[in-house]
Amino acid sequence: MSTPATRPPAFGEGQSACIDLHTHSTASDGSRTPADLARAASAAGLTAVALTDHDTLDGLPEARAAAAETGIRLIDGIELSAMEHGVETHMLGLHLGDTTELSQRLIAVREMRMTRAQRIVERLNALGIPVTFEAVLKESAGGAVGRPHVARAMIAGGWATDFREAFEKYLGNGKSAYIPKGTLALHDAISLIHRAGGIAVLAHPGAGCTRERVVALVELGLDGLEVLHPGHSWDEARRLDALASELGLVRSGGSDWHGATDGARSLGMMRVPAQWLSDHDARVATRRSRRVA
Repeated sequence: MSTPATRPPAFGEGQSACIDLHTHSTASDGSRTPADLARAASAAGLTAVALTDHDTLDGLPEARAAAAETGIRLIDGIELSAMEHGVETHMLGLHLGDTTELSQRLIAVREMRMTRAQRIVERLNALGIPVTFEAVLKESAGGAVGRPHVARAMIAGGWATDFREAFEKYLGNGKSAYIPKGTLALHDAISLIHRAGGIAVLAHPGAGCTRERVVALVELGLDGLEVLHPGHSWDEARRLDALASELGLVRSGGSDWHGATDGARSLGMMRVPAQWLSDHDARVATRRSRRVA
């Protein structure tokens, strides 16, 4: 995981509120329970936090209850894995409402995740690493299984020293134990988010995000770009900010916090402007009013 560059005076300077619109809990691959995450966000001085676990909504009820106790605003979210021209792409769904249809579709996605993890373990075993699928499930603690859980099982067994080694040698894209993930088509992911009453935001688009790519996604219904993310340089963030402005997209941002495993990352570190959340609310209200009409 990359360490973010020192933040220059930009974006969140002088904001009266601090928000974080990208976090993970033990419902997927984070190290803190949904309730603990909500409490940690409140303790960090945040006024709003989005729980965006990978391909699952299971942590939202618990996080919502804890947020109500602390007075922090909890934004119902998810980070969906989708395929874009054969490449895995992550799409944030924020401000979700009725998730009945989305929940049903996620059952198949979780089954795909489970099958993928089993195949990764088999590949590792063939490479001489005797990690077991049971150890991976133990690390997931009932959450949506992913490569980070395989990495944790490898570290616990002494077959990798840390996440970086596990991914750079075995689990990263194109590495010796990498197995592609069966996922939603990108247009399906965006449509499911919209039918759940939310907005679709391209997660951590980074340096490879061209204007042509974003224009194509806008045609599929994309609502916004994650401008502020620890993996972005500040030049990239400014470029994405300008691109969002040009194309009429909302801006988003967050720490992509996973808890204890995240080293230098911390809740609220990106200083996302409160105005961006107001812009989200306006977009959600407009979308929902059109559906009613």
